[in-house]
Amino acid sequence: MREKLKRIAVMTSGGDSPGMNAAIRSVVRTCAYYKIECIGIYRGYQGMIEGDFINMTARSVNHIIHKGGTILKSARSKEFMTKKGRQKAYKNLIKHDINALVVIGGDGTFTGGVVFNKEFKFPVVGIPGTIDNDIYGTSHTLGYDTALNTAMEAIDKIRDTASSHNRLFIVEVMGRDAGFIALNAGVGAGAEEILIPEENLGLDRMLESLKKSKSSGKSSSIVVVAEGDKSGKTVFELADYVEENLPEYEVRVSVLGHMQRGGSPSCFDRVLASRLGVKAVELLIDGKTNIMVGLKDNQVVSTSLEKAIKGIQEINMELLRVSDIMTT
Repeated sequence: MREKLKRIAVMTSGGDSPGMNAAIRSVVRTCAYYKIECIGIYRGYQGMIEGDFINMTARSVNHIIHKGGTILKSARSKEFMTKKGRQKAYKNLIKHDINALVVIGGDGTFTGGVVFNKEFKFPVVGIPGTIDNDIYGTSHTLGYDTALNTAMEAIDKIRDTASSHNRLFIVEVMGRDAGFIALNAGVGAGAEEILIPEENLGLDRMLESLKKSKSSGKSSSIVVVAEGDKSGKTVFELADYVEENLPEYEVRVSVLGHMQRGGSPSCFDRVLASRLGVKAVELLIDGKTNIMVGLKDNQVVSTSLEKAIKGIQEINMELLRVSDIMTT
């Protein structure tokens, strides 16, 4: 396979996450190590359709390992969801003599890769890049560790002002379908209550917890809420509900939003990106396709892209139990 594999393309797609640049760098330099040309595709699948390609060398990825975001940009492509759009993308890859593809992103990116592989038998390997950590087949996705620490540091700062004014702060963190950031950041920052999509704990339980905190002498409290939690239609409605039922609390809301996606990646994310990038290229060299590289028990492993998409990343039940004990 190594004799036939002359050009590998790399792209980022979907939401950006810290560590994507480190993964691009790893793919490019691994290609250089094995004397394979590497092509960067700007703006994900849309750039593939439009032929927005650039030759990349080991030197072209200097000084990017520490940068957030993605130098190859990212975009969502409705055109790629059509057979005609994918046909255009395939023709561009063939025209540029590209033999294989490394896609960095989340489940939407991987879904596109699976369809593309099935239709054109084109070799695809995925690297999981999403701060939500909701991809099956890996304990950590690129950007999760950085986003987690960003959220925890923000909550620490919010607690300072909550304590100064005897306030209750409801802090919303990212996690539309998964509560990994909320649960871990909440435990790490000592939150009084944590609300996540996986566990519908109910509003009554939250009120009881806050009442206990108040009666135990706590003058301020922090509630961490994943954006996908359904306890209230919005975090602001949740705040109104608390104020109505616990008028002794002065409630404030802080939505951390996209700041969690930005910033320089942590050491963990940089190392993880480097390891996954090397493995992705080596799997393609070995003739493997339609798989994702990930981390399990600190070992780089691979799983099928279809399993990565369809599988469910389970929340850590032991950590849920720890969070219950810590809020006592």
